[in-house]
Amino acid sequence: MESAPMETALTRLTGVRYPLVQTGMGWVAGPRLVSAAANAGALGILASATMTTGGLRAAVREVASRTDAPFGVNLRADAGDAAERVRIIVDEGVQVASFALAPSRELITRLKDAGVVVIPSVGARRHAEKVAAWGADAVIVQGGEGGGHTGNVATSVLLPQVVDAVGIPVIAAGGFFDGRGLVAALAYGAAGIAMGTRFLLTSDSTVPRAVQARYLAAAVHDVTVTTAVDGLPHRMLRSALVTSLERSGGAGALLRAVRHTASFRKLSGLSWPRLVRDGLALKRGKELTWSQVLLAANTPMLLKASMVDGRTDLGVMAAGQVAGLIDDLPSCSELVDRIMAEAHRTLTALPR
Repeated sequence: MESAPMETALTRLTGVRYPLVQTGMGWVAGPRLVSAAANAGALGILASATMTTGGLRAAVREVASRTDAPFGVNLRADAGDAAERVRIIVDEGVQVASFALAPSRELITRLKDAGVVVIPSVGARRHAEKVAAWGADAVIVQGGEGGGHTGNVATSVLLPQVVDAVGIPVIAAGGFFDGRGLVAALAYGAAGIAMGTRFLLTSDSTVPRAVQARYLAAAVHDVTVTTAVDGLPHRMLRSALVTSLERSGGAGALLRAVRHTASFRKLSGLSWPRLVRDGLALKRGKELTWSQVLLAANTPMLLKASMVDGRTDLGVMAAGQVAGLIDDLPSCSELVDRIMAEAHRTLTALPR
């Protein structure tokens, strides 16, 4: 049974029924998952970093054909073709743009002038303050519990810090999977929660069932943080491949990264000059060495091996710590209804 709506600053801003966000996970957040999340009443976010620009336009149109509900697109702010992707979002009437890194003031202004809601993802208070000053409509704040690239500050510490620092809606990410977590985030002052791993582990996800089974079998201590994949802290399931990457020498890691760069170039349709420009932007934005920039090419291809091809022996599995607490594969509709019902029960049961 569909739960009663819950109005917050997030639902008012985006027009969704519930204060829940399905995050833009590369190779995972495609049209099927995004439209299912949107139809369930959450804000579905399409991941575009692993798509060509033509693929992005086609994916946006497919989501729009599957749902009348609002949805968004996640972009890499440092991508050389970010302006072109913004144009696609505007042309296709996408309601929300989210960013994996802080977008420039110019990109924010262009999107807002076109009526698009801008929601960057940040991992530190200073980044939230910067994008808020530039006109962002809201921010997703991910604590160290979250999957993928992560910081070392827990959500329970980072969230209130950001809520107190900015005057725009704050969406909490990292460590959320149920209605109790939603209520806790609201108590901290958040306008809603964003979840990646929980939506990855649904029956609407296109991730191969054998890979989902690996997630379901994991305990909390099976989720680790490593820099061996791309030189940056990355939270994922512990596997034989991750251990092997951590033990391999620098020369072997760089050779592997060069091969993956070539593979990703063919897959994404990017030219070598564009890849170099993107590398320079990444290096400058995060103060990385050239070795780390090359290693960054590992991420999309190693994720694709698992998330698309089902080869956990050849790929990695980004995961939030909550993977160790999840043991089922509901549909997005079942998941959202369950979370909202539990949230309402939790609020009713609180001491008064």
